[in-house]
Amino acid sequence: MSDAVLSGRAQFAFTILFHYLFPILTMGLGTMIAVLKTLQLIRKEERYGVAARFWGKIFAINFAMGVVTGIPMEFQFGTNWAHFSRRTGSVVGQTLAMEGVYAFFLESGFLGVFLLAEKRISPFLHWLSAILVAGGTLLSGYFIVATDAWMQHPVGYRMGADGIVHLTSLWAVLTNPYAGWQYFHTINGALVTGAMVVAGIGAYYLLVRRDEEFGRMFVKLGIIAGVLFSLTQLFPTGAKLGENVSRYQPVKMAAMEGQFETQKGAPLALIGMPDRHAGKLLDPIYVPDALSYLAYGNARAEVTGLNSTPEALRPPVEVVYYAYHIMVGLGTVFVGLLGLGALLLWRKKLWTQRWYLWALMLAMPFPYIANEAGWTVSEVGRQPWIVYGVMTTAQGVSTNVSAGETIFTLLGFMGIYALLGLVFLYLLLKYIGEGPGSERKNREREELLKQEEEAETKELAEMKEEALV
Repeated sequence: MSDAVLSGRAQFAFTILFHYLFPILTMGLGTMIAVLKTLQLIRKEERYGVAARFWGKIFAINFAMGVVTGIPMEFQFGTNWAHFSRRTGSVVGQTLAMEGVYAFFLESGFLGVFLLAEKRISPFLHWLSAILVAGGTLLSGYFIVATDAWMQHPVGYRMGADGIVHLTSLWAVLTNPYAGWQYFHTINGALVTGAMVVAGIGAYYLLVRRDEEFGRMFVKLGIIAGVLFSLTQLFPTGAKLGENVSRYQPVKMAAMEGQFETQKGAPLALIGMPDRHAGKLLDPIYVPDALSYLAYGNARAEVTGLNSTPEALRPPVEVVYYAYHIMVGLGTVFVGLLGLGALLLWRKKLWTQRWYLWALMLAMPFPYIANEAGWTVSEVGRQPWIVYGVMTTAQGVSTNVSAGETIFTLLGFMGIYALLGLVFLYLLLKYIGEGPGSERKNREREELLKQEEEAETKELAEMKEEALV
């Protein structure tokens, strides 16, 4: 691999991994806000509205950071990956444009309505704005995943004699069989993150014994949603996506599982250390026949091993293997942690178990790690292809950009993103420190001022009437 390709991949990897920290939460938190607004509309309790406004401002901070950190990736398609953009632009340009025109403006427009127009519109319309913000985040996620799914399993195109990819069916791209379960698994991971962040912040308020009414609300909502989404993250979304990987990218599946030899009744390695030079998994603990069953629904099915593929067409085995096992391991931990919380909640013992609240609060970073590990598996596992089976990563890089130029800009990105990260943490911690109670106080203060203004207006009207008499 040339230095230009390696530096281009490093720059894009850094920018996308940093950027994705923010959509992970916005996609998950949008649904949590919609749930709170729905509870307010049904139960007519203002506390749910206060909670929704609190999380709406945290959503806005994440959304702004996502926009700022996402823009450089768009430019990298033209600067570092010009040949990829030139040859595949008729396909990827469609879905990325749809994400911007339809999903981004839906999300950003109604976020403004949700944050700024509550007093000017009816409760129903304000609830609807929350629903549309959540819908915008989910729709945005679909267009991005559909773009990536085409790179994983290209459909709806024809290859021109000049090597240019021509779109033949946008509908085929949008309904790509690879995209469906990839999307559900991606969104489900974001929903797990949103639920665990809501529960973790709630646990913090309970531990410091402030805003406890909202703390209990957040913990309860986060645990209930988290149990549901952590279970569906494993099955069916994770299992079905794994079946798609086995069907369309068997080499990636072999790297994920450290499967070097092609065999029927392939075992599933719970742990082990892949050694690509020796071509085997070191010190493994196996579950017999389990990999064949999970991949193909047949315990005696044949699973393709890495040794059956030329070395030049294999992904970096160690990176894919360890990232996959980190993702699966953390996903299993989430099921146990949130399931225990649901049990304590059901037995009415949750609020007295401070050790569990500590665990819930300290677990907040881990869904981010699991999501980032999942995307690492997806993208690194596709290598050496930028479009699977169609175009290698080396063929997509810009030929007039040197490795030194890319590394220089990468260092610049690192410095700027570090500053942005500090600003984000400052704003986030400041707002969490103020707490949802400040939202209620501000609301009460506004209502009081409104009543005083109405009283003054009424008094002035009465004085004018007396003067006329």
